[in-house]
Amino acid sequence: MSRNANRRKTGLLQPGQNRFICFRLIPIALGLIPVSPSLAFQEQSLNGAQLVNRGQLEEALVVFRRDLELLPNSVAANNGVGVVLDLLGRYAEARPYFSQAIKVASKPSEKVVALRAMAIARGFAGDCRGGEKYEIEAYDLYLNASDFYNAGEVADEMGRLCLDRGDLNRAYDWYEKGHHTGLQQPDLPRSRSDLWNFRWASARARIAVRHGKTGDARKMLAEAKTILGKGRIPDQAEYLPSLAGYVDFYAGDYAEALADLNRANGDDPFIRCLLAQTYEKLGDRDRAFEYYQKAAGATAHSVPASFARPFAKMKVQQISARRAG
Repeated sequence: MSRNANRRKTGLLQPGQNRFICFRLIPIALGLIPVSPSLAFQEQSLNGAQLVNRGQLEEALVVFRRDLELLPNSVAANNGVGVVLDLLGRYAEARPYFSQAIKVASKPSEKVVALRAMAIARGFAGDCRGGEKYEIEAYDLYLNASDFYNAGEVADEMGRLCLDRGDLNRAYDWYEKGHHTGLQQPDLPRSRSDLWNFRWASARARIAVRHGKTGDARKMLAEAKTILGKGRIPDQAEYLPSLAGYVDFYAGDYAEALADLNRANGDDPFIRCLLAQTYEKLGDRDRAFEYYQKAAGATAHSVPASFARPFAKMKVQQISARRAG
């Protein structure tokens, strides 16, 4: 059976054909660009999503529950309720809705949305290992359809979930799998090869510096810059400041990290959180609190937000308590 026929059979799509299933995970894997729209909102009414974007979570929950009453077997409605509950920090309550979305998904394209939403939900709860079985299933669905690009992105997604939670060895294994899988795409253009190599160098730089291997991290950062210098993936150049800022922060060079991160995308909740931590290290408590508040207000159900929102909310509470005392 040809690869195209296999894809028609499974219902999985090529990159770019579905903006929610095939959304680019390089930003999610590296935390370098704006967060994509939530997976759970792919067919959801604008009212619920707009309420979430405005931070009106309780009101959004009412809307999504009403949708669920009308469409109990809707993947989007079940995911919508789960997303809001996750953003509210009610992780145990959210989980059955994501499970139901997986159960009622009738198409492979719906299935991967539900599986990946559940994996991200486990990230919100601080449980990267708990999300692994869902990412494995999503990875296998793509791989069985010979969709190496999206299979690789799922692997990178899992790597990022584990990296943010400090499970560095597991993160390395998943990023390595993502790199290897992505390069299996037949007739791979050089630009796509550069993209996967850039992701892999970036991942290794972040993991190395978290292990305290600053020299290795800077070598990987230089490798990422060299790949960009080939000029075949110019759209990735804007992500380099965040990578450099990440390496500088964990290397203890906070002044340089601040300069790098202030050139990065300021809308990414993870970057806001890292900026807050940097200001805190530099002794600027007011600016740190400001950026923690911004990160805590993230309304995306995404990998960057799955770490940044809970962590920043905890920091805001701690700082507020100290001020009150």
